[in-house]
Amino acid sequence: MIEVRTLTKWYGSVTAVDGATFTAAAGRVTGFLGLNGSGKTTCLRMLLGLIRPTSGTELINGRRYRDLPEPLRQVGAVLEQGISHPGQTGRAHLISHAILTDASYARVEELIAYVG
Repeated sequence: MIEVRTLTKWYGSVTAVDGATFTAAAGRVTGFLGLNGSGKTTCLRMLLGLIRPTSGTELINGRRYRDLPEPLRQVGAVLEQGISHPGQTGRAHLISHAILTDASYARVEELIAYVG
C-alpha cells in the first residue's frame, strides 16, 4: 500500500506540491491524473526518495522507500517517457528489469498474468 500524507515540496518560493494526501491500496491499479505542472512527477519522485519533501510523509508498505528491504523487488516505476527501447515490448522491458534486480522469469510472467 502507498500512503501519502500532507506531502509538500517547495523550490524557493514556488510550490510544486501542496499538501497532497492519498492512499493507493495494495493489489489495485491506481491512476495519478493532473495537468502538466500539477506536481504528479514531483510527488512520485518524493515517494521514491529521489527528492526530499519540504514536509509530509510518504510510505510504501508502511516504510519510506529508502528503508524498504530490497526496494527494487517491491516497487517498480517509470517516471519519464523514452527510458525503454522504443521497439521493446512490455514483457521485454519487465525481463530487462528482472535481470537487473535478480528476479525470476516466473515473476515476470506472474506480473503479466496479474495485469492481464
